[in-house]
Amino acid sequence: MTSIQLKPINQQVVAIVGASSGIGREAALQFAAKGAKVVVAARSEGGLRSLVEEITQKGGEAISILADVADFNQVKAIAEKTVEHFGRLDTWVHAAATSVFASFENLTPEEFKRIVDVNLMGQVYGAMVAIPYLKQTGQGALIHISSVEAHRSLPLQSAYSASKHGIEGFLDSLRVELQHDNVPISVTNVMPSTINTPFYTKTVSKLGVKPTGIPPYYQPDIVAEAILHVSEHPTRDIIVGDSGRAIDLLQKVSPHLADAILGWIAVDGQKTSEPKSEEGNLYHAIEKDNRVRGDYSHKTIPSFFEWLDFYQVPKWGPLVGLGALALLISQALKDSSS
Repeated sequence: MTSIQLKPINQQVVAIVGASSGIGREAALQFAAKGAKVVVAARSEGGLRSLVEEITQKGGEAISILADVADFNQVKAIAEKTVEHFGRLDTWVHAAATSVFASFENLTPEEFKRIVDVNLMGQVYGAMVAIPYLKQTGQGALIHISSVEAHRSLPLQSAYSASKHGIEGFLDSLRVELQHDNVPISVTNVMPSTINTPFYTKTVSKLGVKPTGIPPYYQPDIVAEAILHVSEHPTRDIIVGDSGRAIDLLQKVSPHLADAILGWIAVDGQKTSEPKSEEGNLYHAIEKDNRVRGDYSHKTIPSFFEWLDFYQVPKWGPLVGLGALALLISQALKDSSS
């Protein structure tokens, strides 16, 4: 098997898809701060413009490309313009995603398909267009942002969960093919837990109220730090956020218990008391909210165990999962009593 050596960040050209807000925006800022040349892509023209301005004002180098990832040709243009402008592509980060918070019975076939087109097919298109250029470079990283829902689905998010499961299945197959052919491309599945981004403000809700994630929340900074780490260190997959590690362990140990706990906390727990119309970013960009962080900073906590992945300490995995599971249960009890 070919050994994969990735470049230091300050020598990389990085394309980040889904960069106008949230995790993608924070990752772009962190890459640029460390000297990478950055290409940012999304549907929000205003979000991309302000991001490039922020990067260049701080001395970084960046260009933007407007694109809807459900359209293969628009995704292809991201890769082509990256190489046209900077001469190569070293790392591809794919973070674009959308959702509809609703029971399955309240989803239309068109809505379900659109979520899969953006979240799964967009990721597939990204890999298709990036791999040829990464091969030309001779090495490189494919970094796909999915979710802990790639391992454990949540109620009211059937299409989103299905798309995230699909990403993992796709990447597992792709990774083995590249390894078999001795292609030195690192393929990483980054699976965030509940992250405090504008996702919950911008997404479509058919719940009659603004949706919320299942606490605890984590700030997007820790996901961006994980993305930067795997851009230099080949990594198969990484769950970001201790609660995600807990639910992953619970799903492995007892799916039935996971069902029971999520039935208890995850249906009403994803509903706020704040009214919200069904307007959202399913089919078009929401230009008015291009923040990195969302509305739930007061619910965020630190995450302690990412360093185990950073420093390759797999033997502690079960103990970490048990500790994280205890934290998750205590947080759920706290929230239910408040």
